Amino acid sequence: MKSNKASNRLRIIAGTWRGRKLAFPPVPGLRPTPDRVRETLFNWLDPVIRGQRCLDLFAGSGALGIEAASRGAAEVVLVEDDPCVVETLREQLQLLNASQVQVVQADVGLYLSATSRAFDIVFLDPPFAGGRLPECIQQLETGGWLAAEAWVYLEAEHGLALDLPGNWTLHRSKQAGQVDYHLARRVGKN
Repeated sequence: MKSNKASNRLRIIAGTWRGRKLAFPPVPGLRPTPDRVRETLFNWLDPVIRGQRCLDLFAGSGALGIEAASRGAAEVVLVEDDPCVVETLREQLQLLNASQVQVVQADVGLYLSATSRAFDIVFLDPPFAGGRLPECIQQLETGGWLAAEAWVYLEAEHGLALDLPGNWTLHRSKQAGQVDYHLARRVGKN
């Protein structure tokens, strides 16, 4: 068991918790965003991350949301449905004394169907096999989850065509192995 725990670790790249290693459980399908992808993403977001409200959907290891908090996000909400993963996230956040980060145990689709509040930055990295990306994009746009000017990070299997709302534009896109990752800019009225 110890060898699993040792291999199921991720490193916070920058900010308050730079260099801290966090554990995550060996749950099938849980794939933390790799260091180099996170570093690129947060280089893109560096001019805007401080003081923002962030929503990390399908949080998994919490790599994106915790990195955002480490880099100065004012509030981060991690949404994850696996009870074991949620418990581990809460333990890790307690160790970090991360009072600006909240963990919500919920199915993302049900969470996005509930009463919304606007976020400045959303991390959307659903399981590849489920085909949930288009549905979540639609729920974010129509459900009041996005600030009038928001950033949305999208991670998907390589080659998946993105169908973005008309008021979203792709700001940046890259590929890492079999993963495409994108940063979209949403401009619209709330």
